[in-house]
Amino acid sequence: MAAEIHSRPQTARPVLLNKIEGHSDTVNAAVLIPKEDGVITVSEDRTIRVWLKRDSGQYWPSIYHTVSSPCSCMSYHHDSRRIFIGQDNGAVVEFLISEDFNKMNHVKTYPAHQNRVSSMVFSLESEWVVSTGHDKSVSWMCTQSGSMLGRHYFTSWASCLQYDHETQHAFIGDYSGQITLLKLEKQTYSTITTLKGHEGSIGTLWWDPVQRLLFSGASDHSIIMWDIGGRKGRTLLLQGHHERVQALRYLQFTRQLLSCSADGGIAVWNMDTQREEAPQWLDSDSCQKCEQPFFWNIKQMWDTKTLGLRQHHCRKCGKAVCGKCSSKRSTFPIMGFEFPVRVCDACFDTIKEEDRTPLATFHEGKHNIAHMDMDPSRGLMVTCGSDRIVKVNNRALIPDDSCVCWFCLEQRAFELKLKLKLIPSFRKLDLEMRIQEFTQVRIK
Repeated sequence: MAAEIHSRPQTARPVLLNKIEGHSDTVNAAVLIPKEDGVITVSEDRTIRVWLKRDSGQYWPSIYHTVSSPCSCMSYHHDSRRIFIGQDNGAVVEFLISEDFNKMNHVKTYPAHQNRVSSMVFSLESEWVVSTGHDKSVSWMCTQSGSMLGRHYFTSWASCLQYDHETQHAFIGDYSGQITLLKLEKQTYSTITTLKGHEGSIGTLWWDPVQRLLFSGASDHSIIMWDIGGRKGRTLLLQGHHERVQALRYLQFTRQLLSCSADGGIAVWNMDTQREEAPQWLDSDSCQKCEQPFFWNIKQMWDTKTLGLRQHHCRKCGKAVCGKCSSKRSTFPIMGFEFPVRVCDACFDTIKEEDRTPLATFHEGKHNIAHMDMDPSRGLMVTCGSDRIVKVNNRALIPDDSCVCWFCLEQRAFELKLKLKLIPSFRKLDLEMRIQEFTQVRIK
């Protein structure tokens, strides 16, 4: 995206440093080329384009390739320079990009789905391409033979996908608002659990394999953090967008979460702070404060000769309350509520002014953001959307006045390297145990 990220709320407009134009239809995906001043884009106009930055400072297409059907998504692997394109006709097409990024050769076409491909991941470790589609399925195919290994069907469109390469666990979000966790094998699979928490279709997922955190954004304007590795089954709710959340990225070193929505809003969430889990909403036939009946409580209305009231819920304590007992509104960032929400009068009195200090900053991207990619090592960020414009920002993601010092960052980097160097089989067993514990805690 083209936004300058600060550690506290700013009133200045985002700084646009590079803007790429040329597509004649919606740009569905844009990825940064690691270690290169380049961007790869795919669009509904059926083109795949590789843009390289010239001496003039502008991006110009070095590859312009047209395929038979609109391009809906892509997965790019830089070390092998292999790129997989999902199409509207359900096919996945593999290409190999030359070392100078001036030529692209067709490798294979995979008959992955019967309808539009919505999301896709290429795994070099297993030589699989895993994809989801509007035919309500997730499929995984062998890139060596081109054959279908397995497929699983859902009750609604599969909209987004994340994949753990070491353990072969797949997280699939769908239009019903559910997230399904599958363990994929050759020729078979097993369903581990289904995560339910959103009230709208899942728009995007992000999986952090080191911290074992899964983030999901949905059309209900909210984000949920599922702490898979925390051994407590904890979930955190984050509400700060006015439209559908369509892109997420978690930065391990700074412990920040970046989210983008359909209205162009960009939020930077501070996840390096103590947060509280939002309470479950309680059920009751009458207000749990004044005991007045709700409108469906016929017996109490008859006994007390009163009209029933509409039911509401306090976002801080979760109690079922009437409108008179929950007339106040307040932000409560520690629980993820960056906008004023309904709280009961008792909870409103317990919220101190320092409790309202924001834990996220918000910026305006000035276009519908359908996809976002980042290169934290270079401080680069790119967004694209339905306005056919690709925006690039090369500002550092760590603000100068941030409380995160370089010593802390180096220490975190060292810890992450230690975790990544663990024996793969041990990490695989550990993650499977954490997933099992997470599932058991949520069932309880």
